[in-house]
Amino acid sequence: MSVGATRGLTTSPGPGAATATVDIVIPVYNEERALPGCVQVLREFLRREFPFEWTIVIADNASTDRTPEVAEALAREDKALRVRRLDRKGRGLALRETWRASTADVVVYMDVDLSTGLDALLPLVAPLVNGHSDLAIGSRLAPGARTVRGPKREFVSRCYNKMIRLSHGARFSDAQCGFKAARTDVLRPLLDHVRDDAWFFDTELLLLAEHNGLRVHEVPVDWVEDADSRVDVVKTALDDLRGLIRVARAKAVGTAKVPDLPRRPAPRAAHPDAVLSPPGGGRFWEILSFAVIGVLSTVANLALYGLFRLWWPVLAANLAALVLTTLFNTEANRRFTFSGAGTPRRKAHLQGFVVFGLYYAFTSAALLLLHALAAEPSRTLELTVLLAASVLGTAGRFVLLRTWVFRQDNGKDEE
Repeated sequence: MSVGATRGLTTSPGPGAATATVDIVIPVYNEERALPGCVQVLREFLRREFPFEWTIVIADNASTDRTPEVAEALAREDKALRVRRLDRKGRGLALRETWRASTADVVVYMDVDLSTGLDALLPLVAPLVNGHSDLAIGSRLAPGARTVRGPKREFVSRCYNKMIRLSHGARFSDAQCGFKAARTDVLRPLLDHVRDDAWFFDTELLLLAEHNGLRVHEVPVDWVEDADSRVDVVKTALDDLRGLIRVARAKAVGTAKVPDLPRRPAPRAAHPDAVLSPPGGGRFWEILSFAVIGVLSTVANLALYGLFRLWWPVLAANLAALVLTTLFNTEANRRFTFSGAGTPRRKAHLQGFVVFGLYYAFTSAALLLLHALAAEPSRTLELTVLLAASVLGTAGRFVLLRTWVFRQDNGKDEE
């Protein structure tokens, strides 16, 4: 399948008569009870509502009950259903191997409990078929989504997804919803870089996709919790935290870059007489601009602190210096580093001072600790400790400024 200017899949001449093929994968482990009802409901829906050529694939990952026999019996009754049996347990492993072997244009997966409403299936697949997006995910946390689930899973899910956004700058809202799709031409290179074989598979795939510039489409879904779920929420959450650290390390050392991905053409104006603004610098420019402004702010902070210490005690001098440099720093970052966010000046400075409060508490704590350990530290040592605390605090400020104060629209692409 070629990737042309529009990256769309092949369609026939008649309007709406798309010839795209879709494999819908259902990963199962010991689901002999739930599998027949799932297949029946899904098959009836696809025949009635789904306009593309489809196949249901049951991916059995080492079930120990009668799931393999049930799956084979269902496949004998319907040629549009296939079974793939793996001898190792792991939902991520089942998806990776089944998707990798697929010859369809688009692959989908959904949970066997059908917790996600099937009316979201066509909106999930359509942006992939027409080439608008590379991956698509159902979201229980996007505006318009409706969920019915217990408070424990709701709390854990929201905390986990918030952590992904804060730690990785992710723009998708729900990494764990069991309702996802992808174009196989962009998926295959990614699969070679996804290491997790269990529940973190989804998150890792999405983080790698965004890190490599792929477009992820998000569909708000209706979702009803199945009390018979096989998910151990606490164990899965701990495994996910370890996975987030591992992916962050891969990004830092460069191994998260996937060299063989089809590249989306650069955006260009459709109007022949459009007057274009200069292109932005992307993440590299943000880091460079923030670093330059941070260095200037740190130098100014140290100079002002040294000046104010001639008259004032430690905390007062630190507070006055930080207030002045924070005003400069926030405005400079609003104008230069995160200009594409379009955050109003008043809102930026109000939120900037919240970030400043955290920064001030951190640097002040460092100075107080120094004075607790040394009765009369030298001015040079005091400045050295303040410099070290400022460097660490600056890294935290960048994260908060980028993900909160100057957060950009989710729809914007990032270089």
